[in-house]
Amino acid sequence: MQRDEYLHLDQANHLAWGYLSVPPVTSWISFVIKLLGNTVFWVKFFPALFGALTIAVVWKIIEELDGNLFAQILGATCILFSVLLRLNTLYQPNSLDVLCWTTFYLIVIKYLKTEKPKWLFIGALVFAIGFLNKYNIVFLLIGLFPAILITQQRKIFAKKPLYMAILFGSLLVLPNLVWQYQNNFPIIHHLKELSETQLVNVDRWGFLKTQLLFFTGSLTAIVSGLFALLRYGRFKKYQLFFWAFFLTMIVFVYFKAKDYYAIGLYPVYIAFGAVYLANILESRWSVYLKPIFILIPISFFIPMYNVAFPNKHPEYILRNQEKYKALGLLRWEDGKDHPLPQDFADMLGWKELAYKVDKVYSEIPAPEKTLVLCDNYGQAGAINHYTKKGIRAVSFNGDYINWFNLDQQYTNLIRVKNYSEKENELGETSPYFHSALAVDSITNQFAREYGTTIFSFVGAKVDINERLKDEIKERSIAVPAFLFLR
Repeated sequence: MQRDEYLHLDQANHLAWGYLSVPPVTSWISFVIKLLGNTVFWVKFFPALFGALTIAVVWKIIEELDGNLFAQILGATCILFSVLLRLNTLYQPNSLDVLCWTTFYLIVIKYLKTEKPKWLFIGALVFAIGFLNKYNIVFLLIGLFPAILITQQRKIFAKKPLYMAILFGSLLVLPNLVWQYQNNFPIIHHLKELSETQLVNVDRWGFLKTQLLFFTGSLTAIVSGLFALLRYGRFKKYQLFFWAFFLTMIVFVYFKAKDYYAIGLYPVYIAFGAVYLANILESRWSVYLKPIFILIPISFFIPMYNVAFPNKHPEYILRNQEKYKALGLLRWEDGKDHPLPQDFADMLGWKELAYKVDKVYSEIPAPEKTLVLCDNYGQAGAINHYTKKGIRAVSFNGDYINWFNLDQQYTNLIRVKNYSEKENELGETSPYFHSALAVDSITNQFAREYGTTIFSFVGAKVDINERLKDEIKERSIAVPAFLFLR
């Protein structure tokens, strides 16, 4: 599994209305996974389920647009053989995010067809679920509202049910907003940190190029959908979708968003394009082109499957660096190229780390008074997921800063330190303990955590708990602090 998945699974043990990293819905799903046994099958089941439901919603959108069976098959094929198949292999909020975007657009279409107020309230419910899953769905409204104002559909702003629906949606997300307020709006700090450490490395042209790679085989349908929204008479009432696409993309580009943030935008345009293509392929001679249009997304997907999915051994990737580099797959969040794609490297070394920490934990005196402190949330999450010793590792990184058990008095420390920061650990921390030792490290050279080192510190000469309280307090108000436990 990938590092983010371990964090999300651990949230099941700390249910709340919000987290530093994500809103609460992921923790609810993780709790269900925990009840089902926390096996890999169930971890992978839910993103796959959301992916399947996205296809079903696209099928329904095409039906609402009066598309025929060929249009539905074409739309489903374009969705299945695209980046979504890769996205839905990881247990992250992204799968449900795409489903919520697509479902919300379906509700918009239902309202435009019927103008029944009930669809406004259903839309508010879908948006609330999306918001409580991933704040990214806010970009949908940022692009949609100006698009409505541009078109004749602006009359909706004069209707009372719209504002009642907005109030209804606001009430649904209120617990999360209250949590944000009570915790000094950590989302602002998270976005600031994201902007400084990751989004700063996002290249706007690279973002646009990646969009083409995401749906290479579906470009015919997407472009046809945009054209039809502007020129096809049957889609006149849906013209706001044309403007919504470009307005939303402009916002994403302006804020230097990560490329996958925009994935939820495309399924509805594939649906529009599938309906339009199905209609123009109804003539006597062009009907024979239908199989070709079905085969296009499949034929483009096959070569992408060979490089974009974690189905190759690391040695193969190392021998074929240029192929991966040309597609930008070796570029990590730090803006640099690395030997393996980031997601691949993030799936390696975790069991090794947990096994070795368990071994150190079992050999240390008074393990029940031992704190396992990691440098990042991936390390802590993996240890907590695979441990056989009941370890509850923590970190000052991510959500784990709120999960320290300070009711337990600690006298020993197991420190899991990133390779790049391990050199001075013994010199800085050993004076505060009676014994100190660098015990082991991750030896999988292909892992992103390669070289991560495990240190053992026994017999504290200072009050560890008081140091932890001070560190947590300083970090909670976003003031950098450097203690011996850093």
